[in-house]
Amino acid sequence: MKQLQQYQAAQSLENYLGDPVNPDNIMSFKQTMALDETEEFPQEAVKALHQWGTSLYYVPVEYGGKLQTYEELFSLIRVMSRRDLSIAVSDMHTLLGALPVWIKGTESQKQRLAEFVCQNGYACLAVSEKAHGSDLLATSTEATPTEEGYVLSGEKWPINKANLTHALTVLAKTDSDKSARSLSLFLVYKQDLDPKSYSHLPKIRTLGLRAADISGINFENTPLSREALIGEKGIGLDLTLQGFYVTRTMCAFLSLGAADTALRTAIRLTTTRQLYNQKVFDLSHPQRVIVNAFADILISDCVAISTARSLHVVPEQASIWSAITKAFVTKTIEKVIEDLSVVMGARFYLREGHDWGIFQKVYRDNGVISIFDGSSIVNLYALILQLRPLAKSRRKMKEKTAESLRNRLETIFSLSQPLPPFNGDKLELFSRGNNDVLQGWGLGLEALNQLRVTKTVDSTIITHITRLTLALQEKLEALESQVAKFVPNTKHDESFESFEQAKQYCILHAASACLQMWLANRTELGTFFAQGEWLVVCLERLLSSLQKMEETVPEQYTTNMAQEIIKRHENQEIFSIVPFQLAQTHNQSIPSYQM
Repeated sequence: MKQLQQYQAAQSLENYLGDPVNPDNIMSFKQTMALDETEEFPQEAVKALHQWGTSLYYVPVEYGGKLQTYEELFSLIRVMSRRDLSIAVSDMHTLLGALPVWIKGTESQKQRLAEFVCQNGYACLAVSEKAHGSDLLATSTEATPTEEGYVLSGEKWPINKANLTHALTVLAKTDSDKSARSLSLFLVYKQDLDPKSYSHLPKIRTLGLRAADISGINFENTPLSREALIGEKGIGLDLTLQGFYVTRTMCAFLSLGAADTALRTAIRLTTTRQLYNQKVFDLSHPQRVIVNAFADILISDCVAISTARSLHVVPEQASIWSAITKAFVTKTIEKVIEDLSVVMGARFYLREGHDWGIFQKVYRDNGVISIFDGSSIVNLYALILQLRPLAKSRRKMKEKTAESLRNRLETIFSLSQPLPPFNGDKLELFSRGNNDVLQGWGLGLEALNQLRVTKTVDSTIITHITRLTLALQEKLEALESQVAKFVPNTKHDESFESFEQAKQYCILHAASACLQMWLANRTELGTFFAQGEWLVVCLERLLSSLQKMEETVPEQYTTNMAQEIIKRHENQEIFSIVPFQLAQTHNQSIPSYQM
């Protein structure tokens, strides 16, 4: 299988970092566990990443960096996070701080920040406050206008790298009312400030991400120039949310990297440990848990990769795609790791021993990803606000728009197709009722019928996929009918039922994404992907989460998936729909306990 161009950088970074089970490598499990124990910031690891050039991928190519597509960048994030989420989160947070500038900053702001980041400067996003959590409208930090610019006062906490960074994007009130137009964003360089006008808050101790600098900053009548304002006054909330559409998608790849390590660690244990005179992996229950974990990773992969690509093709729909991806993928991977912890048994609790105790660290670290950039509840609520127009628009989609939709879906899902440049100006707070993934459901069924006619895919596989797709379509139509009739209890406090509807919508989006990914890449991603047995397993898992049903997938499909898992483990290929080669092991000693 020819490697896709957009994954070559990830392959290069993977080879540069080396196998994490080799204790001598800079981001080895042994070294990241040592940092976790001491809660020390991973300075040397971040330095090594910058020497390779990760900072350049946070800067668009037109400003001297290497950021061309988010699919390419997020594949790098996945390579980092499979080794250590603390390091990945610490490094990639620079992008969070930079995105508002890339989207709406002036040319001078972009040029200065680009030079700063390309020289490995740290940036961060200072949005949250201790008293207000996700309620950004309640922001109390103020930027009061003056003749020279603004005076900034207030506290931001908790902020990733607040102590270490030298450039911050700060959300502050510029009007006294509590409206969406009362907030603005400012680009603040510490070197421009009077050191007496700000102070750092100490690093806080956290359950996971212990090595990261989760701290805060306090501004005390800090003078800012007019040039510090990003975009127009009063668009701070809009601009923050637009940046989140990108970073919420990125969070899915943080979780996917963690999932790869959790699954690989469980496989390494179950294929080497004997119970009842056979390998643990060969026991029915552990093997099925591992197969289900692999299936959930593939589902999440289809959702995350298509969303990364959609940022370039349909940025105006990003409010929907990113919310679904953040809510669905991060929570799905949390469940994957929790289920694998049962297979790990006692080793789940160990902070040493099997793979240096990396599993429990992954478990702890990944638990916070669903909270970043708006929690799962926040993202589901964002989806709730748009469910009615989404349902209405899909039902009224006209046939004359089908060809345009088909072309967009082809560009989004066909991984061999080039992507147009990202255009942040097209990001919108609401999608106007459009979600190409679910609007393309009928096109997916047409493509399945065509495959049946041409007989290019095993007819049994097509029958299973079509059956499941039609059953899922019934669920989608029933959900749309419920949404049309449903009246929430109050304007601002959506009911339990509305959140359940949003969760169902996420599942149906995921199902369609899996189908479209398979249809668009059957000849590109290898034999396992092309055969489609994995898709049958994944669609049934998604359908079974919407209704009680008896298992109808042939047992041979799950057996073949188990064999694929072992093959990838032995060949050291990543657990993904794009199985690129991982850094090779060189017979190093991997610690393990008998227990």
